[in-house]
Amino acid sequence: MSITVTTWSLEQTSPADQRPASAPEGDIRITRAEVPSPEFSRFLYTAVGGDIRWTDRLGMTYAEWQKWLEQPGVETWVAYDRGTPAGYVELQAQEGGSVEIVYFGLVPAFRGRRIGGHLLAHGTARAWDLAERWPGLPATSRVWLHTCSKDGPHAMDNYLRRGFRLFDTAVAEEEEVATPGPWQGSGL
Repeated sequence: MSITVTTWSLEQTSPADQRPASAPEGDIRITRAEVPSPEFSRFLYTAVGGDIRWTDRLGMTYAEWQKWLEQPGVETWVAYDRGTPAGYVELQAQEGGSVEIVYFGLVPAFRGRRIGGHLLAHGTARAWDLAERWPGLPATSRVWLHTCSKDGPHAMDNYLRRGFRLFDTAVAEEEEVATPGPWQGSGL
């Protein structure tokens, strides 16, 4: 069975485009995962994307994850609530000074608590200063991302509130794929 999926591409073209988010309640800390760990990255990917049909990385091997994570300018920033991973944002430096927010989201148990806006604002700021941590990369001239109709219902609004602007929309038919969620076969 196929489904219609709309994909929206959004961007910021200046650090001045950034819009802060109010701080969430509680002890939320955002830390860069500095040691490339395929196990941890795959955990974040399935924990955040399992219920919203993220499937493109499920077939990646350990070596493919490792190669991805070791690229210059690839960073993973993780939000923790009292020591528990609540969500993450993954950045990738690209040609010409662009930085893509490749993945962003929260584990379902942490959604609806204003953590998402805080994490997105932090991740966007880290995209703008990425070259400071990676000598040899050009200064960031653009931060961009895409979201789609399969993502959470508040995703687009969060991106717009953080200062991103729409620059492209695409509609395509995709085969509906059952996602295993964080635990294959559990129904979660």
